[in-house]
Amino acid sequence: MNRRALLASLTMAALAPAARAAEPKPPPRPAMTPGAPGRRNLITDVPGLRIGQAQDAKARTGVTVILPDQAAVAAVDVRGGGPGTRETDALAAGNMVHVVDAIVLSGGSVYGLASADGVCAWLGARGRGYGMGGLPPGAPPSPIVPAAILFDIPNGGDKAWGLEPPYRRLGIEAVEHAAETFDLGTAGAGYGARSGGMKGGLGSASVVSSDGMTVGAVVAVNSAGSVVAPGTRQFWAAPYEIDKEFGGLGVDQLAARPDEWGPARADAQARRNTTIACIATDVKLDPGDMKRVAMMAQDGLARAIRPVHAPFDGDVVFAISTGKIDPPEPLTFTVARLGALAADTLARAVARGVYEATAWPGAPIQTWRDLPAR
Repeated sequence: MNRRALLASLTMAALAPAARAAEPKPPPRPAMTPGAPGRRNLITDVPGLRIGQAQDAKARTGVTVILPDQAAVAAVDVRGGGPGTRETDALAAGNMVHVVDAIVLSGGSVYGLASADGVCAWLGARGRGYGMGGLPPGAPPSPIVPAAILFDIPNGGDKAWGLEPPYRRLGIEAVEHAAETFDLGTAGAGYGARSGGMKGGLGSASVVSSDGMTVGAVVAVNSAGSVVAPGTRQFWAAPYEIDKEFGGLGVDQLAARPDEWGPARADAQARRNTTIACIATDVKLDPGDMKRVAMMAQDGLARAIRPVHAPFDGDVVFAISTGKIDPPEPLTFTVARLGALAADTLARAVARGVYEATAWPGAPIQTWRDLPAR
């Protein structure tokens, strides 16, 4: 290096710290304060969303409908090895339609997918749905109604329905009764559900962040895996519990040795065990960001059920945005926060679904409340 180049290099090195010091520094991010459940502690704390439910006690099955006030951006993430779904491909990246008019969670295995037919008919009759370029007089629009089902066929209910399964009717009944409040436990898509060796059910929970973002979850828990630690009544989701919403038993006995699952279902078979859920937020996001929220939300199932996402599960999580508020901070950080909140909220919803579940009338099935206190 010649003398002139050496002097220039030394001069630039000396000036570099001063130049860095002169650059404006981003303001420190304020510490995030914990959020709290919404007023109802239900997914309907997300503005612009209602839930409808219907069940058939004789058949021991039911349907839950997530109904936004208007078409909403949505995504889906499928992790189970034996899923049963409808119109989930329509939500895939690169496809034309990324909004939904409703989402359906149903019992009934493949028969339950017909519940979305009833919801589509109800929506179309009211002029809701997709109609590219306008429609001729008298032609109904095409509602976009993705659905997922769980396997409640062998729960002892009367499934001898021949050519008339009840699910289309149940779908219509559910959407007709959509409201901001709804029952948990043995209700809707969770009516016929089992979880591990005991009664499963329909759960929901919500959280409102310190800066005003709302996240909610609804889930039908029909898992092969256990939601409680071996030999205890303590939920795996206990670290995320708020205000003793599922018993307030704490985390003292949350432990399991390798390959020790607790009261998991011993007869698990392909397509017979499924936890299906929907996450919702009021934050305006595009389909790609909603997909990331759905993917992160799946971790809530892993926090609440052991094991999960197995070959014989059909686990599916939808995510939906009612788009009522703009992201309050840089978008990527907002998406990360929403995904984390969604996972925690879904874990809480799983525990609430089993905690609130009651036995079917006259059926000798164990519920969480039947477990011995320790």
